[in-house]
Order: sequence, then structure tokens, then C-alpha cells
Amino acid sequence: MKLLITGGCGFLGTNLALCALERGDELSLLDNLSRHGSADNLAWLRQRAGSRFVFTHCDTRHAKDVERAVETFLPDVVYHLAGQVAMTTSIENPRVDFETNALGTFNVLEALRRAMPSARFIFSSTNKVYGDLSHVRFAQTETRYIAPDFSEGFDEQLLFSPCTPYGVSKAAADTLVREYHRSYGLRTVVLRHSSMYGGRQFATFDQGWVGWFCDRALRVARGEIDSFTIAGNGKQVRDVLHSSDLMRLYFQLADQIDSIAGKVFNVGGGMQNSLSLVELFALLEELLGVRLRYELTPWRDSDQKVFVSDNGRVCSAVGWTPETTARQGVAMVLKELRERQEV
Repeated sequence: MKLLITGGCGFLGTNLALCALERGDELSLLDNLSRHGSADNLAWLRQRAGSRFVFTHCDTRHAKDVERAVETFLPDVVYHLAGQVAMTTSIENPRVDFETNALGTFNVLEALRRAMPSARFIFSSTNKVYGDLSHVRFAQTETRYIAPDFSEGFDEQLLFSPCTPYGVSKAAADTLVREYHRSYGLRTVVLRHSSMYGGRQFATFDQGWVGWFCDRALRVARGEIDSFTIAGNGKQVRDVLHSSDLMRLYFQLADQIDSIAGKVFNVGGGMQNSLSLVELFALLEELLGVRLRYELTPWRDSDQKVFVSDNGRVCSAVGWTPETTARQGVAMVLKELRERQEV
């Protein structure tokens, strides 16, 4: 297949790119290299693949550049991953957030509609389109919040109620993708992700919390820091999905697009791979043999106390379920971080 990946040097894009190259697919990557770690990921891919892929320095906010890339490559599959991904950044600069997430998505869809309407289009959306879940009943245990009325997690019938500029911009893009299927017949699929983690993720305080706290724990183990800060009380819960499971899903979706075009799927690690911050810290203490100390800071705006994906719909549609446990995945992240820091 001919695969085009926007945001192709980000965490998810880099993992997809490597899988595509291993499969022997033709590959084109678009990225503006603005995100921390993206230039390193591009260099990493070039070390492994040389000239076996095309890279275009491209910002999806610029329609003509996107059109040129699509018209030149004529992809069979587009994985649209480019976007502004941090809620805090969206509050600081809502214009860039909206232009990147909403306008950028519009530009890619329009380029496909005009030049390659038969392409399969997979879009990386977010659980933040559901907002802060203030209408949901929550309770507390010793280590986490729970949502008693959603014992298997949240499915796609959850109220669509975005909060923060980031949630709104992604909701606009999410809606556009579905509308381009309805109005123009594009074969699109929307994935509303929970927390993703794994290899080649350059996590920051604003985004990629599993990797970020793995790094903090390693720094404590090496004696570089004594403690760190967290937002909230540490009982907030997400289901975590390792990149290896995501790669299987993205290729399965492209292969089965005719039966799922126009659909939306909540995608995450599921209840069995859910973690609160407190529970992640306990796991890190066990794996590293350290004691972690942290200070509490105010909650982030519109933070969800719990989001766990009910994967039932995507499982029924394409036969996919996560295989990597949270414990296995966290251990793999620690191993990669150690190796990267030793170079």
C-alpha cells in the first residue's frame, strides 16, 4: 500500500512508519517538526530506513502544501495524526490550537476529496471531545476514582460535550471527518483515544503522562531529583494503551475499511489496563526499588476524574483487543528510557 502519515515524526507516527517500512509499504511522512522529539524521530527513522520513505516538511495549516503532497503521492491510506495535543497549550494559544487541529484536518480532507477520494482515512481524535464528564457520578477508593455507572468503561454513546480549546478544536475535526464520509463518501474512521504510550514518545509535563512519570522515577532512582509535582490528588484514572497494540489496530482498520467507514470508536487499554497516578507510582516503586515523593498542585482545567474506554464496539467491528498489559508496557518504557539516556 501507499501510506501517507501526517504528524509522521511524532510518537504514533514514528511507530506506524516503522511498521509500514517493515511491511514493505510505500511511505510518505508529513511533519512540521515543531514538537519536542520529532526531529530526533526523523533521524532515527532515516538511520533505519535510509531513503526508503519520503519526508516532506509540511504544516497541515497550509492548504497548498498539503494539496501538493497528496497530489504528488496519491496515497491509498492516510493516517491523520498531525495536531496540537496538549490541553495546557491550547489555553495559552487557542488560535494555533484551532488552526492546527480543525483547519489542518479540513485541509487534509479537502486535498483527498479533490485528488484521491478513494483513499482510506483514519483520524486520531481524543476522549476530550466528551468534556470533563461533570454529569457522571464518581466515587473514591483508597487509590482511585471510579465511575460506578460505567463498570466496563465509557462507550461511544457518551455525551459529546467538549471543554477547553483543545477539546473544542478536536471535536470540530472529529465532526468534519464524519461529515466528509456522509457528504462526500470518503472512507473515514474516527478513533477517540484515551492514553497512549510506548516507544519513541518524548513525553512532556503537558502530554504523555506515563512516559513523563517513568522519566521522573528514573531520575529519582539515579539521585538526580528528590521529588516531583502532580496536578490533582493522584486518584484520576486513565486506561493506558501501548503502541504495539495501536499499530495492530491501525493496520486492521485500513484493511477492513469498507465495513467500518463513517464509524467512531473509543479506543484504549480498557478497564484491565487502567491506572491512577497513585497506582502508577506504586508500580514504578516496585519495578525500580525506589520510594517516590511528590507534591500536589491544583487540578488542571476540565480534567476528567476517570476516563476508561469501553472497547466493545471496536472489538466487535474488527476483532481487536489490547494484548500488552500495563505492567509489561511500563517496564518496556523504562527500558527504552534507560537506553536512550545512556546514549
